[in-house]
Amino acid sequence: MASPNLRDMGDDAATVTAVPGVPAPHDGPDTADTPAAPDPPMPDPPLPDRARRGPSLSPSRAGDFLTCPLLYRFRVIDRLPEPPSPAAARGTLVHAVLERLFDKPSAERTPPAAHSLVQPEWSRLLEAEPELGSLFADDDDQRAAWLAEVATMLDRYFTLEDPRRIEPAHRELCVEADLPSGLRLRGYIDRLDVAPGGEMRIVDYKTGGAPPAEFEARALFQMRFYALTLWRAQGQVPKLLQLMYLGNGEIVSYEPDEADLLATERKVLALWQAIERARVNRDWRPRPGRICDWCAHQAICPSFGGTPPPIPEDPPQEALPEPPDGTDPV
Repeated sequence: MASPNLRDMGDDAATVTAVPGVPAPHDGPDTADTPAAPDPPMPDPPLPDRARRGPSLSPSRAGDFLTCPLLYRFRVIDRLPEPPSPAAARGTLVHAVLERLFDKPSAERTPPAAHSLVQPEWSRLLEAEPELGSLFADDDDQRAAWLAEVATMLDRYFTLEDPRRIEPAHRELCVEADLPSGLRLRGYIDRLDVAPGGEMRIVDYKTGGAPPAEFEARALFQMRFYALTLWRAQGQVPKLLQLMYLGNGEIVSYEPDEADLLATERKVLALWQAIERARVNRDWRPRPGRICDWCAHQAICPSFGGTPPPIPEDPPQEALPEPPDGTDPV
């Protein structure tokens, strides 16, 4: 898809929340095929109340429960630490480089410029998360091979689009919206592009290859979740959802409509009810599958002969925020 002429909104880290005075999107079936009029300019939304603690859900944690309720428990209820992995660290680094690439003037957004950002961004990540330094220890050959994979993914990105023609509205955008049920949706969007006419495109970088059929639904659910959250926050359905797979150079695009997002909202609410039932019944069952090969918790999983730790008596009431993509390989 050719990139539209996009306008620069001037910030790379922002939060979008529901704004008082902006009407909520209409749920009736008669508007599903009616294009919405462009929204008038809106004032900067108020910062979300970080002190507020209530039920919340992100796409990654929703995906965890759909994949394996026990994995959700380990990550959200027990909050068990997970060791860093080369694949997750690679994803984090690639995302960081692509985010910083758009700090440069458009003409300077070239493959050599992206490569020049790898080492400083890796140093920054090591400073923020020293445990990443244990990934390669003294194995210089392994580290060199890992960096070569990063370089290959960055080169592949440039075969998918020309960043010199794009001015993102937001990068690493935190979006939040409260549903009428009281559930707060939250997540981080890799990139939000806004055309002069106001049409929005959500872009998500994936550092793996395009998934097989059994995993593709989760990726599309994640994108619909982002679109639902943005719609409920701003009252506008995004024009395009775009997944960029840097592992094999494929792009998956999808155009949502109100009917899609209403169906996603119903699925999210049903999923949250299932999570609440599991919490009340203290029933977090494993769901074995191919994804178990990447799970860090096999030693305490009943499916592998392990025993989970006791469930905390006072579990957290709020789901963990969405991690930036690349940090969550499962």
